[in-house]
Amino acid sequence: MIKKTVLTVLLAATVVGGALAPASFAQAQQYDGRPPYRGDWRGHDDWRRHHHHGNGGVIAGGVAAGLIGGLIGGAIANGGGGPVYAAPPPPPPRCWFENRAVQNQYDDGWHYERIRVCN
Repeated sequence: MIKKTVLTVLLAATVVGGALAPASFAQAQQYDGRPPYRGDWRGHDDWRRHHHHGNGGVIAGGVAAGLIGGLIGGAIANGGGGPVYAAPPPPPPRCWFENRAVQNQYDDGWHYERIRVCN
């Protein structure tokens, strides 16, 4: 019961946090009506001109936060305890069959029946 509750709260926090995270601004370039220069197969005139905008740290931080959150959530859901040892079940009763004398119901005689006997 507690495990399901904790997992539900963590999932809800993840979804709400992702929905409320600020998005980056869109970057538009000025278009003057001329077709752009297609210098190489990627459409760049210089292979050294890349625009990374410094997002690597944000991505690495998000991955690290997810990993740490998963480890903490797993430890909470697992209970943090080691294995619990229980006493072994008692051995089953030892049983066998014996022929025993049984009194008849209709007369005062006796007969033998095979009866299961256990310790």
